[in-house]
Amino acid sequence: MLQIRRETDYAIRCIYYLSERDKVVMVDEISREMHIPKSFLAKILQRLSKAGIVTSYVGVNGGFNLSKTPGQISLYDIIVAIEGPVALNKCTVNKRSCSLSRTCKVHPIWVNIRDEIEALLRKSTFNRMQSSKS
Repeated sequence: MLQIRRETDYAIRCIYYLSERDKVVMVDEISREMHIPKSFLAKILQRLSKAGIVTSYVGVNGGFNLSKTPGQISLYDIIVAIEGPVALNKCTVNKRSCSLSRTCKVHPIWVNIRDEIEALLRKSTFNRMQSSKS
């Protein structure tokens, strides 16, 4: 089964929540509202901060907010920040990982599928999600 990990799902929900607010939001609030375990969320937010997707604020009024506008953040950005490169097969990320890449008839198909998936994920920004909610 091809699927994203729970950590990535939580990261997407977190960014969606932050994209609907124009303020610094505490981890407790995100955790409660998005049903994400607080300790797990804190680790996710650290990774998102390291990727430049969120900004962290410490202190009494501390919390997190987006480092960019919702239109500048895509599902692709979140997936790569949490899971690494998007690939159905390791040879699409690194040709050297398979000695058959040069002669393999399936390799170009995997690369094409990866490119199409990446393009769709890059187009799926958080402002598009906001405008499509009913």
